[in-house]
Amino acid sequence: MNEARQTIRLDKWLWHARFFKSRSIAAGVVTGGKVRVDAQPVSKPSRAVGAGDVLTFIQAKETRVVRILACGERRGPAPEAQALYEDLTPAPKDRPVAAKGANPRYEKGGRPTKKDRRDMRLD
Repeated sequence: MNEARQTIRLDKWLWHARFFKSRSIAAGVVTGGKVRVDAQPVSKPSRAVGAGDVLTFIQAKETRVVRILACGERRGPAPEAQALYEDLTPAPKDRPVAAKGANPRYEKGGRPTKKDRRDMRLD
């Protein structure tokens, strides 16, 4: 006999794995067409996913690629959530980092004076 594969709703799994703060936010991301399951775009939060599926989605301006290892029973603590997936996300490219507190429009340093703020508006 073939044993049925255990599955869970996509939005619920994303919430269980702590990728999104609430299930409704996860459902909104899926509905917006920003999630792929095994390279196929998905637009329904009720899509069933299970162990072995690869998810690709955008989270906080970063593309995440994860392989589902388990469905999970509850939304537990972070170590329990991290055991639900394997992170396949490629290493981030080195980006030039601006100096702490740097403002591209005001480069004199420190807080701008009233005159400096008026001059910035004219630019």
